Amino acid sequence: MTFKKSLTATIAGSVLLMGMLSACGGNKAEDNNTAAEGGSGKKVTLNVWGMGEEAKSLPKIAEQFEAENPGIKINVQPLPWDTAHDKLLTAVASKKGPDVVQMGTTWIPEFANAGALMDLSSDIGNYPELADSNFYDGSLNTTKYDGKTVGVPWYIDTRVLYYRTDLLKEVGYDHAPKTWDELKDAADKLKARGTGKYGISLDVKEQTLMFTFARQNGSKLLDGNKPLFNEPQFVEAVDYLNSFFKDGDAPLDLGIDIVAGFKGDGILPMFISGPWMVKLINDQAPELKDKWATAVLPTKENNVSALGGSNLSVFQYTEHKEEAMKFLAYMSKPETQLKWLELANALPSTKKAWEDPKLASDPNLKVIGEQMKSSEPMPLLKPWEQVAQEALNSFEKVYRGQSKTQDEMDSFNKKATEILSK
Repeated sequence: MTFKKSLTATIAGSVLLMGMLSACGGNKAEDNNTAAEGGSGKKVTLNVWGMGEEAKSLPKIAEQFEAENPGIKINVQPLPWDTAHDKLLTAVASKKGPDVVQMGTTWIPEFANAGALMDLSSDIGNYPELADSNFYDGSLNTTKYDGKTVGVPWYIDTRVLYYRTDLLKEVGYDHAPKTWDELKDAADKLKARGTGKYGISLDVKEQTLMFTFARQNGSKLLDGNKPLFNEPQFVEAVDYLNSFFKDGDAPLDLGIDIVAGFKGDGILPMFISGPWMVKLINDQAPELKDKWATAVLPTKENNVSALGGSNLSVFQYTEHKEEAMKFLAYMSKPETQLKWLELANALPSTKKAWEDPKLASDPNLKVIGEQMKSSEPMPLLKPWEQVAQEALNSFEKVYRGQSKTQDEMDSFNKKATEILSK
């Protein structure tokens, strides 16, 4: 997700928007305490900001929480992803906003750096559901900033390989490509089927693509704040990715939907994407039943994938920390996460939930769970979004043949150094 406004600049201007805050929720006692029916005193109302499609299903989970916690009412405020960032900036500027907020994993550094997210380090131990051991390491890492725990994992996603089993078999592969060499060989052979056919689709707008392959080739990406984007491991990975475009295995600017390219004759018989594609393929291409599968990413030095998803954080200025922590603990229960999977098709962040038959018996979801064991978030640095945008620009110059890889990575590394040194 791309955000072009800097935190400092937007906060300076957002004071003008404070009059809008009543529509965004608030932490005033009179807003958060309402008389409880039944004469048991006052109920605490927790304002929870949820983003995108997830927010539409969140009230159903909230009802279950309220039934178990009759002294707490959950008020869910749904926010579109494209406006949520600015709403949060306004909340930071005014010190009034939600009690609990959904945070995209890439947002954590920015808002934690601004002091908007409460440090939960000393509270985690009071809630067994929030123990670090319950979560995948990669997902847990997204909740840490500057030695503090500023959230808990809510749901996760990662990237895996989707492939047409029938078409791979036709070119000699009765299994998914397991190594970089096999992936390139399979793509070459699939492309050789004829004019207008390709071996793989690689999304050049995906910010994590280049960094993921570099990690698989042994790159650490960074040494502290020092970028390593012109080191051999990184440059070799970019060359490898570019080879798919250079040899015609992957198309540029084809202009068709990935499911459309995946079905039928399989113009695009392999691609790398997240778990949401499982449902899209089943819904939009039911005729492909038993003709496709998912696999963990092919290996070079390792097969690490990119980790994404969302966390739940407690807003620094809440007046209801204890109730907020109870809600986070409830959302982290395996049974709650399985209900969330059913409602929102979002994958659990807790390892225990992945043992449930609903997940363990589904071959595609089982693969995603396996890939989670080797998935890491992008570097949790406040200016990483700007670095990622520069990466896309540099890679475009490479795959369009405008620059040699080493020269372009030297230039990219210089720009990244300037960004990270600010």
